[in-house]
Amino acid sequence: MIGSANLNIMIKAARKAGRSLVKDFREVENLQVSMKGAGDFVSRADIAAENILKEELMGARPTYGWLGEEGGGAEGEDPTRRWIVDPLDGTTNFLHGLPHWAISIALEHKGQIVAGVVYDAAKDEMFFAEKGAGAWMNDTRLRVSSRHRMIESIFATGVPFGGRADLPLTLQDLARLMPACAGVRRWGAAALDLAYVAAGRYEGFWERRLNAWDVAAGVIIVKEAGGFVQGIDPEGNVVEDGDVIAANEAIFEQFAKVIRG
Repeated sequence: MIGSANLNIMIKAARKAGRSLVKDFREVENLQVSMKGAGDFVSRADIAAENILKEELMGARPTYGWLGEEGGGAEGEDPTRRWIVDPLDGTTNFLHGLPHWAISIALEHKGQIVAGVVYDAAKDEMFFAEKGAGAWMNDTRLRVSSRHRMIESIFATGVPFGGRADLPLTLQDLARLMPACAGVRRWGAAALDLAYVAAGRYEGFWERRLNAWDVAAGVIIVKEAGGFVQGIDPEGNVVEDGDVIAANEAIFEQFAKVIRG
């Protein structure tokens, strides 16, 4: 698939940052240090990856704005365009030597996400999409699952940790959903959860209190693969609010009804 110049810039940047993270990941798997020491190591890996991404993306498009997990936000000379970047989604997995984490890059134009890349560097799976051009994983065109029965469907979410205030709501969601479906997965990387919905590996995904960089790229990949995406509040803005429901068309209304209670 031959994409636009911007998409090719995004893919090149993701691959370069991915090589850096894979190298660091091999080291973190072997770290026999305190939690603080390992955490500091991963923070350095995270920041190094964001620096690579910023150098590649802003070097190619210096007038664009920037929103990154580590470096914060900055408006560019062109106020209509900005990069939205998570250099390492799934940091806790990375820290524990679990090979399930990703780089997420989105391009926003006039408030709309127009391109997205989610790169699973550990597995060399590059998920990407552009508005109107479909969604892809490496050389394979993506389509959401065709399952239409909840009881045959698998869903993904993130379970809040560390005493977060939204834990009771998620537990209520699970109590309603689990008796009605084939299973729920919690793999700890929202960008990959969305990419997996696009690939038909999950029928749906929901989560609250995410950040823009967690969802921006994944949302367009799901939509371009034929999926539906809304806020948990159907009038909300998914990227701004961070509350998301995503699923294939056949399941979406049933699934959303369960989550919205």
